[in-house]
Amino acid sequence: MPLRRSHAGCAARSEATEPETSEGKEGIALPIRLGFPPAAMGALTDSRKRVSADHRLLPSFPPSPPPPSKRPKFAPPLPTSSPLPLYSSSHLPSPPSSAAPGPTSSTAATASTSSSPSSTPPHRRRRLPPPPLLPHNIHAPQRVSRAFRRGNIRSNSNPSRYSSSPPPQDLGFDQYVELVNSTGHHPPPPTPSADVPRGAEAAAGVITVDDREDIEQDGEKDEEDEVEAKVVVGKVHQYKELLEASSRRDARLRELDFEKRLAEKDRLGLEQLAKVLPRITPNKKEVPEPFVPLTDEDEDRVRHALGGRKRRETLSVHEPSNIVITREILQCLNDKDWLNDEVINLYLELLKERELKEPNKFVKCHFFNTFFYKKLINGGYDYKAVRRWTTKRKLGYNLIDCDKIFVPIHKEVHWCLAVINIRDKKFQYLDSLGSMDMKALKLLARYLVDEVKDKSGDEIDVLSWKQEGVQNLPLQENGWDCGMFMLKYIDFYSRDMDLNFGQKHMPYFRRRTAKEILDLRAG
Repeated sequence: MPLRRSHAGCAARSEATEPETSEGKEGIALPIRLGFPPAAMGALTDSRKRVSADHRLLPSFPPSPPPPSKRPKFAPPLPTSSPLPLYSSSHLPSPPSSAAPGPTSSTAATASTSSSPSSTPPHRRRRLPPPPLLPHNIHAPQRVSRAFRRGNIRSNSNPSRYSSSPPPQDLGFDQYVELVNSTGHHPPPPTPSADVPRGAEAAAGVITVDDREDIEQDGEKDEEDEVEAKVVVGKVHQYKELLEASSRRDARLRELDFEKRLAEKDRLGLEQLAKVLPRITPNKKEVPEPFVPLTDEDEDRVRHALGGRKRRETLSVHEPSNIVITREILQCLNDKDWLNDEVINLYLELLKERELKEPNKFVKCHFFNTFFYKKLINGGYDYKAVRRWTTKRKLGYNLIDCDKIFVPIHKEVHWCLAVINIRDKKFQYLDSLGSMDMKALKLLARYLVDEVKDKSGDEIDVLSWKQEGVQNLPLQENGWDCGMFMLKYIDFYSRDMDLNFGQKHMPYFRRRTAKEILDLRAG
């Protein structure tokens, strides 16, 4: 009891000297948060006095917990017993008789009348445990706090300032959440689990740390790192794509450069292209057209035509000249046989047709048959016998317009060739045995003068023309290839080619001539 009196005396003295600072805007004293003592135990200041005076009115609590240094961060849950009412008359002490009359006694009386009946025996009071430390300095401006589910709380302010309104009502958990959300942007407190009792919830002191700003900063940093990583990855992919695109572009540029160079080579013309081809295919030897080998099929056809038993079988018919070739006639092209008139005349007809089909490739020529020279020299010289042989209506062109005129000459058992070379103004004689016949050249000079005078009425001077026997001729080496030599003289001259063949080519020329007669087309 003396302790009670001393506390009451301290409270009275503190209230007498306390400036009215905890009063609200409308004269209502704001309750102070419970359970927060000074930061350190020191001198008994006015604030500590007020706290002690307020603790005097609170109910008793269980035994004091361990010191703050040994307590866990969160208070352990309390037993699952129903909490004691904070404003029970059994817990509120009666005001001492020795206390000075004032607002304190009136406030206590009001609290006692609002609680349960006074018939309950007084409860034995125990010394209160030291309250937990405050999170802020006790001497700083007091922060307004409210207690939920704890009933009314006395303030250390002057009780005469209280109004006559009833004490504040208890707020439920839902109202608490709404109040917290309405007063600030702090996140709502975690919902207590179902197995935790209300008393434990009220007694447990939960300390919340507002680390949203740090979390936001960490999130922003992670987002920045992720964005930077995406940018780096994007740059790598973009670099690879650009590299591949540049490779494809370089390949296309090389193709275009090759096409450009090829087009430039095409512009050089056929002459420079002919120079480029040997470098591209240096091992390939160009075979002249007169020496193109026969195919296997052509070889079989020629072998069958020349070796068959039906000698009178017709193998080829040339309708323009009305020449019919049988197997017996064609067999003169076998080795060691003399050529006959039908084979020679048909081949000359094929050479003329070849020239008409490709005039730009061959020299413009006229080919007399094997009977012309016999008719011309019949009785010494008879122009009238051959006058109608060369009419324009029959030939389709003027004889004087030709570059070369070929005249086959048959001397009983030997074939020779005379050429009226109008382009070079020469009379030429070709004999595979190397002989020379000037009489034949003079007769042909006389014929040319009469032909020009008869067809055009002009006079032509052939005295200045040269009469020669062609030197360095390919000569025969046997007694049966004179006719084939004569045909090849005509063939090469009509191509305007040098006579670069010999005796070794005669077997091939015989088979080729047989093939061309069977096809009725000279190659």
